[in-house]
Amino acid sequence: MVGLTSAAGVISLLDETEDELKVYALQKLDTLVDQFWAEISDAVTKIEVLYEDDQFKSRKLAGLVASKVYYHLGEFDEALSFALGAEKLFDLNAKTEYVETIIAKCIDKYIAIRVQQSEKPTEKAVVDTRLEDVVQRMFQRCYDDGEYKQAIGIALETLRLDILEEAISKGDAQQLLSYLLEASMSIVQNLNFRNDVLRLLVKLYQNLADPDYISISQCLLHLNDPSACAELLQTLVAKDERHHMIAYQVAFDLEDNATQDFLQKIMAGLPAASGSANAMETDEKTPLMKPEPQENSDVLSKISTILSGELSIRLYLEFLVRNNRTDLLILKNSKDALESRNSVYHSAITFANAFMSAGTTSDEFLRLNLEWLSRATNWTKFSATAALGVIHKGQLAQGMALLAPYLPREGVSGSSYSEGGALFAMGLIHTNHGAGVIQYLRNALKNTQTEVVQHGAALGLGVAGMATADDDIYEDLKNVLFSDSAVAGEAAGLAMGLVMLGTASSKAIDEMLQYAHETQHEKIIRGLAIGISMIMYGREEEADALIEQLVSDKDPILRYGGIYTVAMAYSGTGNNKAIRRLLHVAVSDVNDDVRRAAVSSLGFLLFRTPKQVPRVVQLLSESYNPHVRYGATLALGISCAGTGLKEALDLLEPLTKDTVDYVRQGALIASSMILIQHNDAISPKVTQTKKLFETIIADKHEEVMAKFGAVLGQGIIDAGGRNVTISLQSASGHANMSAIVGMAVFTQFWYWYPLTHFLSLAFTPTAVIGLNKDLNIPKFEFVSNAKPSLFAYPPPTKPPTEEKVEKVATAVLSTTAKAAARAKKTDLQRRESSKGLGDAMDTDEKEPTTPVVKEGDKKDDATTPATGAPTEKSRPKKKKEESFENLENMARVLPAQLAYVTFKEDSRYRPVKPVVVGGILVLQDTRPTETETLIELKDLAISGSASTEAEAEPAPPAAFEYPADE
Repeated sequence: MVGLTSAAGVISLLDETEDELKVYALQKLDTLVDQFWAEISDAVTKIEVLYEDDQFKSRKLAGLVASKVYYHLGEFDEALSFALGAEKLFDLNAKTEYVETIIAKCIDKYIAIRVQQSEKPTEKAVVDTRLEDVVQRMFQRCYDDGEYKQAIGIALETLRLDILEEAISKGDAQQLLSYLLEASMSIVQNLNFRNDVLRLLVKLYQNLADPDYISISQCLLHLNDPSACAELLQTLVAKDERHHMIAYQVAFDLEDNATQDFLQKIMAGLPAASGSANAMETDEKTPLMKPEPQENSDVLSKISTILSGELSIRLYLEFLVRNNRTDLLILKNSKDALESRNSVYHSAITFANAFMSAGTTSDEFLRLNLEWLSRATNWTKFSATAALGVIHKGQLAQGMALLAPYLPREGVSGSSYSEGGALFAMGLIHTNHGAGVIQYLRNALKNTQTEVVQHGAALGLGVAGMATADDDIYEDLKNVLFSDSAVAGEAAGLAMGLVMLGTASSKAIDEMLQYAHETQHEKIIRGLAIGISMIMYGREEEADALIEQLVSDKDPILRYGGIYTVAMAYSGTGNNKAIRRLLHVAVSDVNDDVRRAAVSSLGFLLFRTPKQVPRVVQLLSESYNPHVRYGATLALGISCAGTGLKEALDLLEPLTKDTVDYVRQGALIASSMILIQHNDAISPKVTQTKKLFETIIADKHEEVMAKFGAVLGQGIIDAGGRNVTISLQSASGHANMSAIVGMAVFTQFWYWYPLTHFLSLAFTPTAVIGLNKDLNIPKFEFVSNAKPSLFAYPPPTKPPTEEKVEKVATAVLSTTAKAAARAKKTDLQRRESSKGLGDAMDTDEKEPTTPVVKEGDKKDDATTPATGAPTEKSRPKKKKEESFENLENMARVLPAQLAYVTFKEDSRYRPVKPVVVGGILVLQDTRPTETETLIELKDLAISGSASTEAEAEPAPPAAFEYPADE
């Protein structure tokens, strides 16, 4: 049968007067349109006339045909309009390209209208009911196909809370709620709608048969609702022992992610841990009620201890001390290779040692190099003293005693640089947990007029009082700022921002911005610019007005602050509008510092999706402007830290050979951030990068800036005794506030080296620490289902071996050998002629014969007869590596290793959390009647420190009787 070659005959039926013929024509055209759309397009006006005729009974069919024609013509808006007019005839279930395209356009248009309704409620954009009907049918199709995640994704984009609730009720609630929580934090860019979704999640989690209290607490934390968190903990405390353990886990997670201010509000919302006097009196009258408050009091007391941060800090400190693998030989070699009288090199070694030993309390390198340490002067001495704070970070109980020799003392005039550094160190020890030290630092700030000491005290207050929103601290810092001292004012401006971190305080911003415009000191303006950006941390759209004001300022330093405000306000959101702004500034601003900051800030926005970053900064890394190239290196280092991402390292490799010294510096630092806690099994570039560091440091002709970057790189790649990683998000997926702020201030080392120490705020211990119901550390094992070598520590550096000079064998000429052989033969003949025949026969018998080796002897022979070397068979076989590894409590577990971690089926302890994400885990004891074996914490007060002037005096000998002389 010959196929149809034209639709002209069918099209001509559209001109007939009979409606039946027109309907027939439309039915035929509907089947032919994909083949003859070009021919039918000439008659599309006739089809449109039929669609617009209200009296025509098949006008919807005309709309469908017109829609398909316009689709083939590429007029998608027209095609969508007619498809909506077709109503039910537009079959959503048809798996054709036309249907898929129109549905996509339909959803895009619906999303645009819904977003407009949300962002500009005054304009009252109206949604076409037909459009809504198509979207509603699309949701129904998802339900019918069991594609609930797809429905949730569309509902999030279209801001439909009712659909979210409906989709979760129809599918596997637990799984879909986890998906929704993750999607809402990564996809939804509208802050108000995200908060609405989180409130819905709290309600849905509570409605589960077994409510997921851990996820509820995470939602409440995102919502910044401390009172609801306090109520949640009280609810758990009032239940059984299992719920008490969940309460402990919730408290640990909150402490890990929340600000000091948030935690203090939770603790204020909890009832007093110990019973009051009145409660004790009533207990005597009602003895039956006595045990319950006592038990709950104990639980509340433990929760308060956890929320204060003291317990988790002590546990992580114990982990870092126990597992310390610092390789001091690397530092020694670098120190010996660099000129110690150069203050830049001295500072570099100081920072590298601080990073390598961060949190380990080990100051062995400083003890072994006291003479080198004594060469530090001025700000180098400030940095060296502050380094003690990084090394002893978290040693809250001993902090004051450790730094006592360096801290300001009444009536004693010491070095102002040592005193200022010690005050900064005090803040670093109490990072983000400064309750016990803030008053001391405030007094130190008020009682001195020395700007160096004020500088250290202000930085210490900023770190210890981070995000406390304490007005008293803010006022003290403001008084120092108004003294208009360049050195003290810079630190005060930065510290004011740290104290008010994330509060969006309009009063603080107005005062700081006004003073920035008034002062003549660039250092103060820069401190204030970064401080202002900190105040807007995590505020997203709320910061837009301030950002617009700052980036339009004529002062390049304030524009620089505006860029960091974008980075802080939108950190981890991947917000498209913010990324577009940064890319625009990166190629358009007239100031190199601003352009460099804009490119670096991309790393803060995109750290949740590190694989995107190399693609985004690839062209920028090839820019003619070295400042832009430097910014690209830092963007890669910040966003891809700890990932070992090959694409990022490939981009950085040519930049390590850049013609400009500070670009090489940035590339070396970024490479070390990316490769932190990696070995050759995970990333083959580790050894190559470490060799590069050594080569640059040893090269006498290398630039100072590049050497500084290489030494810093050595410290970062082996940071925290090789037991910490750099992570801008916590294990539970939250933005790690302390790490983001620390990284942002660290990047200011470009102007001021002492700020390098702030990188230690981004160090996150990679531990799995299990606790029982009494918050003690039980001994138990869990399994890592990966080869031990894959996640093993890198091998320590081997000291150079002394080369033994071996004597070279004397060369023997061939003529000499022939002459010796002839002489030997002649001598033998002469001796034979002088002896008798019998003697000659004896000599013949004594000639060496080839020994006969038995078969059995061959097997036992371990060496080859010629060389004495071991044979192939005798060599010991290499032992096959196990495919798993048993790890003990408090073991190092890398983030990439967590996917392989499982608990044994017969394990006595099981985590309360359903998914092991590392960090501190509360464990449920499945065999509570058996005796527990606990791990004892080390007494860190006994271990010495560089601050101890003299060793402790030995104890007197025991009493004894001296024998009398006989």
